[in-house]
Amino acid sequence: MAAAKEKIEASAERIRVLIADDYPVVREGLASVVNRQPDMQVVAEAQDGRAAVEQFLLHRPDVALLDLRMPHLDGVAALQEILAQAPEGRIILLSACEGDENIYQGLRAGAKGYLVKDSPVAELLESIRKVHSGLTYILPTIAAKLALRITRPTLSDRELEVLQCMAAGKSNKEIGTALYISEGTVKVHVSNLMKKLQATGRTEAVNLALMHGMVQVRRMSP
Repeated sequence: MAAAKEKIEASAERIRVLIADDYPVVREGLASVVNRQPDMQVVAEAQDGRAAVEQFLLHRPDVALLDLRMPHLDGVAALQEILAQAPEGRIILLSACEGDENIYQGLRAGAKGYLVKDSPVAELLESIRKVHSGLTYILPTIAAKLALRITRPTLSDRELEVLQCMAAGKSNKEIGTALYISEGTVKVHVSNLMKKLQATGRTEAVNLALMHGMVQVRRMSP
């Protein structure tokens, strides 16, 4: 009887974790690592941002691991919806890269941690434990990128849309058609964003944007 009671109490003390990623192999790998820890337990998984919000509100995990790039809702949008209904939520964003724009947007939205997917297992587990304890988990290398982002001029939503179109290889005319604005207006936006990025040409502007995570190369549909 005493042994059974101790087992129940130990289980209740575990850090309850939600894992959200659109790649099953990534979810399975993360779940395997987490469930091997005596103080952790995966209580729910989600394959997209919308499901992540639903599963979080259903299970109320202690810590959630959200992929930054997911269908339906990306990690930041899912995080915002979760915190709007559960302000106490503790969320760690996962990404395949360290783009400083991703870091900035995620932390600005309320993330308590930011982790690159190829981080060592020890860092993943440490981030979960620290965030669960109420701390923020940011590696020094990521903190340095965040500092750079804070000092860089902010692009408007429209400028970011134009920049994304530029990254896709669209001409000014094609950008105007895609965004329902005139070609002249596109030229103004291109000129402004290049000044802000201190780029000498379109190629340099796009390369800088990709390096800093301001735009993304779109995934090909399976």
